[in-house]
Amino acid sequence: MNSNLIYPRKLDKETVYLKNVVKDPAIEVGDYTIYNDYVNDPVYFEKNNVLYHYPVNKERLVIGRYCSIACGAKFIFTSANHTQRSLATYPFGIFFDEWDLPVERIADTWDNKGDIVIGNDVWIGYEAVIMQGVHIGDGAVIGTRAVVTKDVEPYSIVGGIPARTIRSRFDQPVVDALLSLKWWNWPEEKVKANLEAITSGNVRKLLEGNSR
Repeated sequence: MNSNLIYPRKLDKETVYLKNVVKDPAIEVGDYTIYNDYVNDPVYFEKNNVLYHYPVNKERLVIGRYCSIACGAKFIFTSANHTQRSLATYPFGIFFDEWDLPVERIADTWDNKGDIVIGNDVWIGYEAVIMQGVHIGDGAVIGTRAVVTKDVEPYSIVGGIPARTIRSRFDQPVVDALLSLKWWNWPEEKVKANLEAITSGNVRKLLEGNSR
């Protein structure tokens, strides 16, 4: 187990541990989160998948541990969202020199809804789009080509345009137990020792493993 690798699988250059390829300090990624891209080089995730993310807006992309992000998933930030306060859709503020506008008000060109925050153990499907300000709870699943415009509850499955809840992955007592355990914060050796319980869906065994 080595979360400091770029490529976690031998001979696979399409899958990377994401935290080791992003350089923007406004992007935070947890250990073991993977991104797979068979179209573009996954090393360029920051350029190809995090869009309209400019320092002037002071937003962050935060992604937790053990997430799986499929090819072509996009994270859309503030500068894609022209302000609705204006009577025009045209972004005059961008062209402040042309229109003699104060440069310090350039951020007024957009409606800033804040950071995008992805929890732990989240699976984001092929070409899904996550919009600015959205928070996705731990254990959630985002369907293929879903457009997520609102917050997503932990362990829920969402899909569609705009994305809507399809169902919960588990009954509420199981969800509550997993959110209490937070296994993704365990040391790697403890996760490894409990992989059978995790991968087989045995919550009782996982609870027992946590008590050791």
